[in-house]
Amino acid sequence: MSPDDLRDATCVACPGQSLPLGSFDVTDRPGPAVPYDSGRGYRVHAATGTPTCVHPYRVGVPPARYASAAAALPPAGAPPPPIADEDLELPADATLLEAWLIAVVRAAPPAALAVALRRAETLARQRFTPAEIVVALRRVLSSAA
Repeated sequence: MSPDDLRDATCVACPGQSLPLGSFDVTDRPGPAVPYDSGRGYRVHAATGTPTCVHPYRVGVPPARYASAAAALPPAGAPPPPIADEDLELPADATLLEAWLIAVVRAAPPAALAVALRRAETLARQRFTPAEIVVALRRVLSSAA
């Protein structure tokens, strides 16, 4: 994956925005163990400080300790990890709204994409402001989802 492709595929809190694959770990989901570090501009593992991506389906590689334990990256062309059921649950944190929308779009069959987007917008309005939703939708729809 080229650096531009990696930036387009990942969220704004991902180390993939500024670091190449292999220079950060990938975990299976967000949580308190992987907070956003505003000083560094991406999520890090709280215990080790290792840059960490929390959305394997977006970065395109399975969870592994690529930076902290020198795990080998999968071969080029390997299929990306599937979207987990948990990724399709509306997040409580607005910084995860974009990743949720990407999961909804990728999980929808092509013929049901419009319905999936309407449903996602309706669900998101229950928890987020219109401005937060518009920002997330613009980012999602400005690149290949």
